[in-house]
Amino acid sequence: MRKIVIAGGTGALGSAIVARYYNTETEIIILSRRTQPNDKNIRYVAWDAKNLGPWTQELEESTAIINLVGKSVNCRYTEENKKEIIRSRVDSTLVIGQAIQGLAHKPAVWINAGSAAIFGNSGEEIKDEGSVTGDGFSPEVCKQWEQAFFKISISGVRQVFLRIGLVLQSGKGVLKPFANLAKTGFGGKIGSGEQYMTWIHEEDFVALIDWVIRNEVNGIIHAASPFPVKNKEFIREIRKALKVPIGLPNPAFLTRFGALFIGTEAELVLSGRRVVSKILAEKQFFFKFPQIQQALRQLL
Repeated sequence: MRKIVIAGGTGALGSAIVARYYNTETEIIILSRRTQPNDKNIRYVAWDAKNLGPWTQELEESTAIINLVGKSVNCRYTEENKKEIIRSRVDSTLVIGQAIQGLAHKPAVWINAGSAAIFGNSGEEIKDEGSVTGDGFSPEVCKQWEQAFFKISISGVRQVFLRIGLVLQSGKGVLKPFANLAKTGFGGKIGSGEQYMTWIHEEDFVALIDWVIRNEVNGIIHAASPFPVKNKEFIREIRKALKVPIGLPNPAFLTRFGALFIGTEAELVLSGRRVVSKILAEKQFFFKFPQIQQALRQLL
């Protein structure tokens, strides 16, 4: 690989990808609103995630362009926040597509982040890449995101849209608050505990990015472990990994109150979906951590 461009590369997922290629012969360009000093093979370039500018020249002769940009959904869903959640995803996707169209030497692949939340709160039903999507605000965000990506078709460039589950990382990201709850004795099921959690270990996520770059795949792919688990199982395995014997349950009404208190939405943990990848199974992609037990033992 010659050069990989990562938009939104300073976030948790971007940092994981950067670590994979750090101090290698692959040049890494990070598009960010806040630039930092260059570090070995890592170079930071300023952009605003919505307008064409000098940053577009950095895309020339790249092997892959990865877009991870999007305002965090961990906030209250006010009208302004809703607009920004959608706008940040759609604007960055469209402008990257426009930039690629104008390149003299286009990348082999354009990878765009998406979310498994496109299926909404879908209960026991197993969802693969061909399944019907859901309704509500989160699925609508995802649908607009995907529409923006696929409305741009670029000859000779593979376009891969990753519907990403919860990426489990050590000491940060979505796993950290669950682990903190368990440590304080409140690591019991959340709500009914029956809602499914679609997840992927950080190492498998990064390996999947590398795999997509190196293999002739196109279209929508689910970035998810083949074994999603119910919330009550997920929480129980966290307690086991941390050697915490008991965990008080978190009823839905208390979860909603707590979410209001800390400025987020309770549905982020009360709703769930059982998402797997038919494509990765068919292509025999190797998961290092397919089961939640081994994943949490390694991470915690």
